[in-house]
Amino acid sequence: MIDITELIRDYRMMKREIERLQKILFGQSIPMRSWGVAQYGIEATLPKGSSGKSQAELKNMDIREQKNIKRLEEYQRKVVAIESAGDLLEREIHKIVYDCMLSGMTRHEIAIHLEISRDSVDKLRAEVKAQLHTNTTFSKLLQGEKNVV
Repeated sequence: MIDITELIRDYRMMKREIERLQKILFGQSIPMRSWGVAQYGIEATLPKGSSGKSQAELKNMDIREQKNIKRLEEYQRKVVAIESAGDLLEREIHKIVYDCMLSGMTRHEIAIHLEISRDSVDKLRAEVKAQLHTNTTFSKLLQGEKNVV
């Protein structure tokens, strides 16, 4: 079952996490080998271990990377669905309320912005969530189906 409230609440967190994961997976990083300091004196003559990573470290890094890629893909799928959902709403006021919710505005802030009561905002938020909950296109977007919209 889709928890629309949770998706909207977590939207901004997912956007930040996507950016972080993309930097980790695709960004430039400084190899750890270049972090070291040249050694002098007796330390320079002592035997040293391999400067590379062990097979176990490489395997663990690959597993972590694979998990990060899966999380990145899941968050990207959800964010695309959440951002596309605004177009699925029927009334313009619903679209505005939805955008305000995605921006992290409280019901009080939305009420001030739209110059309506907080009870009216609650009613509109409930209508937005109900529309998205029953919308099959939104459900398909969340599940990652292509060519839905």
